[in-house]
Amino acid sequence: QVQLVESGGGLVQPGGSLGLSCAASGSFFSINAMAWYRQAPGKQRELVASIISGVSTNYADSVKGRFTISRDNAKNTVYLQMNSLKPEDTAVYYCNAAMYDLHRYLRDYWGQGTQVTVSS
Repeated sequence: QVQLVESGGGLVQPGGSLGLSCAASGSFFSINAMAWYRQAPGKQRELVASIISGVSTNYADSVKGRFTISRDNAKNTVYLQMNSLKPEDTAVYYCNAAMYDLHRYLRDYWGQGTQVTVSS
């Protein structure tokens, strides 16, 4: 079984910062890519940021210049540093990983989500 466990969510004031982490554990061959998605009330889930091999990254336009995604391959962990947070960043944030299972099949896995609330 594979698990993705997020941590770091919580309540922060506008303009503040918050760091999220997601660690993958269980039986798998390797991780191809990791990403963060978010879903706000009444909205569809959207891609926030993704990273491949700790080098190639991409960000949603709404978070460019404010969020930074990074990855520790040795720890199978992805991070999301969020700065200059805005109320519109309020959402449930989900960790996603595209992983090769032990049969070398590429599969998608999701974390349980962690709530981020930006409010004064």
